[in-house]
Amino acid sequence: MKILAFAASGSSKSINKQLISHAADILKADIIKDAEIEILDINDYEMPIYSSDREEAGGIPDLAQQFATKIGTADALLISYAEHNGNYTAAYKNLFDWTSRLEGKVFQDKPMVIMATSPGPGGASNVLAMAKTSAPFFGAEVKADLSIASFYDVFDVENGQLKDADIQAQMRTVLAALK
Repeated sequence: MKILAFAASGSSKSINKQLISHAADILKADIIKDAEIEILDINDYEMPIYSSDREEAGGIPDLAQQFATKIGTADALLISYAEHNGNYTAAYKNLFDWTSRLEGKVFQDKPMVIMATSPGPGGASNVLAMAKTSAPFFGAEVKADLSIASFYDVFDVENGQLKDADIQAQMRTVLAALK
């Protein structure tokens, strides 16, 4: 099974990228041992801010097609959403907007597990709820979701893993939905 994983964040120090890396490790080691997991950095798909004027003048950037192709070749998706002011990050939203111009079903009918984390008590739950609600309209089959609050209290950054046993168990249950 080919799984495409990424953090919907443009930060090089993204806690959501740390979370997605840990989730990929668990998935490969314990749940789908033969999985081929590719972790993308959405910064590799940086494009001008979407506008219909830009699209009309220059078409859709090749990077949007490359991102869509990555999704298309995967069997499943694993995404962790960062939250900026209760919404998607600008980096992710722009990538999504450009990619949606190729085909409305950005997620191409793929099963997915979605997550989100934040340093505070909200656990990026607003953006996770938004993603869970909207993803099916864009061709996603959301199998499970997980919000993790107070990231630095429950995640061992030095060792790159969750240190809270209950949250670790929740993550395993959520990831098993991709089987």
